[in-house]
Amino acid sequence: MIIRSRIADLLTAPPPAAQGRPVTVWGWARSRRDSKAGISFIDLSDGSVLAGLQVVAPATLPNYGDLLKRVHTGTAVRVTGLLVPSQGRGQSVEIQADAIEVVGDVDPEAYPIQKQAMSLEHLRGLPHLRARTRTVQAIMGVRSVLAGAVHRFFQDRGFACVHTPIITGGDCEGAGRQFRVTTLDPAKPPRTAEGGVDWAQDFFAREVHLTVSGQLEGETYACGLGDIYTFGPTFRAENSNTPRHLAEFWMIEPEMAFCDLDGDRAVASDFVRATVADALNRCGPEIEFLEKQQAPGLRASLETLAGSDFAHLTYSEAITALERSGKRFEFPVRWGIDLQAEHERWLVEEHCKRPAVVTNYPKEIKAFYMRLDDDGRTVAAMDVLVPRMGELIGGSQREDRLDVLERRMREAGLDPAHYAGYLDLRRFGSVPHAGFGLGFERLVCLVTGTQNIRDVIPYPRTPGHCP
Repeated sequence: MIIRSRIADLLTAPPPAAQGRPVTVWGWARSRRDSKAGISFIDLSDGSVLAGLQVVAPATLPNYGDLLKRVHTGTAVRVTGLLVPSQGRGQSVEIQADAIEVVGDVDPEAYPIQKQAMSLEHLRGLPHLRARTRTVQAIMGVRSVLAGAVHRFFQDRGFACVHTPIITGGDCEGAGRQFRVTTLDPAKPPRTAEGGVDWAQDFFAREVHLTVSGQLEGETYACGLGDIYTFGPTFRAENSNTPRHLAEFWMIEPEMAFCDLDGDRAVASDFVRATVADALNRCGPEIEFLEKQQAPGLRASLETLAGSDFAHLTYSEAITALERSGKRFEFPVRWGIDLQAEHERWLVEEHCKRPAVVTNYPKEIKAFYMRLDDDGRTVAAMDVLVPRMGELIGGSQREDRLDVLERRMREAGLDPAHYAGYLDLRRFGSVPHAGFGLGFERLVCLVTGTQNIRDVIPYPRTPGHCP
């Protein structure tokens, strides 16, 4: 069995533990610096913490000359020595090496990761190696903590975690932006008498796709367990190459029985405040690094967000404010449009000067499952808007009246027969219920100050790109 100490544990050990304690660490060299006094300093990372551990390698090591030839950025080494208080600035402890073994060589001419800072755009071309850079380690460290924060938020409030299917026969969005799943031979699929593909001969005996949302299935369990949430991968076959879109991403989708739009809005606002506060408490070094590296003022903006009382305005009030702003927008403002990022950011950054929840949107621009308001023009929908980003969360009170839901489905071009189970919720003991959806990567972008969503997921899937 490999015996090792994690660098994270060594750097957080109380001072008495750093008095000549023998340790063994494994890691990758970030850099090596040689002094004229015949001592080399290796900045070592094992991925357990953002900071590196300094290894002091004296020339008295029997293989010192070999180390000078073989230890470069990216070289994997095993170090045995004494953990002692550091004499250098910015570090509490260091290792006085007794032995250093190279366990994985690197050709410095071929290794694409250098000790100098590299742009995130360049690193996108190195998805298999970019986790060795400090910037990506910081982003992924925050991502990991936020994933835990999501579960903590809902578990602490009694929500049940439900794993909804990835392969589905339904289309929550009703927009046909799905990836088809089939075992049929695309070169010669079986045909019906009319000449179409005979999906009855496929694996599931019907046409199925990768899920675009776990909402519909989540609703069925909320109407039995009360409050539930899903947290899993979703897929959108949108030919969109923007910094805000991915073909594969993770979605957080709570559903709450006996809940209306106001209750939905309260939970969504609490969720944003709580998860951001959690990251601030647990990711201090990462946020500090990212603030210097790519997002000036990041910590202050997150602290403001975590302590904010979210504003509330209706869609109609938002349109009126935009029309009276005197600002010339790229996308003209009128009642009935879907708000664009420029509109959303103006609302929170200039008009409200804080995060805001916009509610009651025109029914034509929202999904069929959102509860129709009494005026017949709008639905009980909401979007949570935050500074620097715009929309972060979208949600609604769900339509719980069977006749209205069936009519809305037909208006959207959907066959109610394909949603029999979903409609049964309205046939048998229907209750008011609500929920929302949040693309997890957008939350990671917000907390890390990252501009491109492709930089906050380990392996981004986009049109024409699946590394």
